[in-house]
Amino acid sequence: MHFEEVYAQYFRKVYSFVLSLSRNEHTAEEITQETFFRVMKHPEAFQGQSSVNTYLCSIAHNLYISGIRRQKRQVSSIGTEETPDPKDLSLDYESKDTIRRLHVLLHQMEEPYKEVFSLRVFGELPFAEIGSVFGKSDSWARVTYFRAKQRLQQQLEEEKFETFK
Repeated sequence: MHFEEVYAQYFRKVYSFVLSLSRNEHTAEEITQETFFRVMKHPEAFQGQSSVNTYLCSIAHNLYISGIRRQKRQVSSIGTEETPDPKDLSLDYESKDTIRRLHVLLHQMEEPYKEVFSLRVFGELPFAEIGSVFGKSDSWARVTYFRAKQRLQQQLEEEKFETFK
C-alpha cells in the first residue's frame, strides 16, 4: 500500500483516536500530522506485527504521551496548567452537571485507567487495539476499562449521596 492510500484510509481514525486522548482539535491535528510524517519518513519501521491502524495509533499515543510529559515540565516551571474544554465531551448523560463532573473525575483518574476509558468511550477502539497500544492483551484492556468505569460510577454515586446529607 502506498503512503497516500494509508493516509487517506487511516487519517480520520488516527485523528479521532488522538482527539479522544487530548480533547483538543488543534493538538489532535498536530499529533496526527506528526504521526504520518514519521511514517512517511521511516516506512521501513512498520514490520507488520500489528494492523496498520494499531501501528499508527501506537505512534500517535507515544507522541501524545511525550507531549504531555513536555507540557508537565513546562507547567511545573511556569505554575499554570491548561484545562481541557468540557464542550469536547460527547457522552449522552442526563445533565450537563453530570457530564461536567464526570469529566473532572476522569481528568483526576490515574493512568492507565483514564486513558483506557477514554480510548474505549471517546475513541471507540476495540479492546484488542487498546491492549496493543499499551503492549498488553485485550483481556487487560477489558479489565482496566471495567475498573475505570466502576471507579467513575462509584465516585458519582458517592457525590450524589453527599449532596443529600
